[in-house]
This record gives sequence, structure tokens and C-alpha cells, in this order.
Amino acid sequence: MDVNFIFRIAAIGIIVAVLNQVLIRSGREEQAMMTTLAGLVVVLLMVVTEISSLFDTIKSLFDL
Repeated sequence: MDVNFIFRIAAIGIIVAVLNQVLIRSGREEQAMMTTLAGLVVVLLMVVTEISSLFDTIKSLFDL
């Protein structure tokens, strides 16, 4: 896992937070919730990919 990965997750979080606040202020709470959920899904997919890579590394390390 690289430091750039953490920065990408932080950048997505900041962008989603700003979009969420803008949409809530304009009275679009449903779109704000969907934006938050979309950001969460993107980050979870990124984390799942990294966890899969971790498991592959562990499997190759122990010759499983």
C-alpha cells in the first residue's frame, strides 16, 4: 500500500464532503445522500482491491 493510495481516499472524501454540503445548502438532500453513497462505494471498491492484493501476497508468501 502506497501513501498515494491514502491521499486518493482523502481527496475523494474531501470532494464528497464539499459536494454534500453544497447539495444540502441548495435543498437537494436526496442527491447529497446519493453522492455520499457513491463516494463510499468508490472508496470501498478501492479498499477491496488492496485487500485482494494483500491476500494474494500472503498466499504466495506461505505457498498456499
